[in-house]
Amino acid sequence: MMKTPDSAFAPPQIITGKARLAGVLGWPVSHSRSPALHNYWLRRYGIDGAYVPLPVRPEQFEAAVRGLQAAGFRGANVTIPHKEAACALADRLDPSAQRAGAVNTLVFEEDGRIRGLSTDGGGFVASLEAGGLPVPASGRALLLGAGGAARSVAAALQDRGVQVSVTNRTQARAESLAAVLPGLEVVPWEAWEAGLGAYDLLVNTTSLGMEGGPDPMFRPSLKAASRALVVADIVYVPRLTPLLAEAEQHGLKTLGGLGMLLHQARLGFREWFGQDPVVDAETEATVRATF
Repeated sequence: MMKTPDSAFAPPQIITGKARLAGVLGWPVSHSRSPALHNYWLRRYGIDGAYVPLPVRPEQFEAAVRGLQAAGFRGANVTIPHKEAACALADRLDPSAQRAGAVNTLVFEEDGRIRGLSTDGGGFVASLEAGGLPVPASGRALLLGAGGAARSVAAALQDRGVQVSVTNRTQARAESLAAVLPGLEVVPWEAWEAGLGAYDLLVNTTSLGMEGGPDPMFRPSLKAASRALVVADIVYVPRLTPLLAEAEQHGLKTLGGLGMLLHQARLGFREWFGQDPVVDAETEATVRATF
């Protein structure tokens, strides 16, 4: 069993009336380890602040964001199912969010405007590299899903020369994604398993397989995969998703979603709390200890 780092049990920072506040908006949000991660960094760097989970229904999303802004929050992360709504709500989009058409990080500016960023794609690529699985330049990747995370990951992979295909249970959503990311190929959902031999990288960007999600037992067949296929899942609860378990049974290299969580969080933390945090072994161990 992994030893929990002593810093995970360090006394909490004293919260004052000047505390910097941020959080994560999602529905559901109980699975999120972002509060554990950001509050660990707040303790580590001695910052007067707090980061909280914010369960918000889709129909209440805009009202919740406006309320957080009025209450003095510095911003928030955005997770399923709000990433595209956050993009529409933002007054200004950074280039990453413009390219992806989705937002996972909101920054409340001093002039009252809301700035949207997309750090998912960069975080995913960084997690690949940290795991010793470099992006397959000029290779082929297949993404499961066509939501906000898929948009960001697809754009980041395309920017690195990867030929990206996408498949989604509702094909119209996949086609909509292809319309905003030129060069993206759409694969019918019922055909992707049989065509796995053509890909170097498979990425599940959906909530399929997530604990408490729509299909926690999601375990597609990987029989047609080449031995060189890398299988990644952005779901990190559970740590070993059914998809990753299936990949391991076929002897394929795998990448869980925790690394993406850690790396995508850095930019938001820097924006809200004024410190560029380090992703290291202690950071990962602290978050792993919450599983």
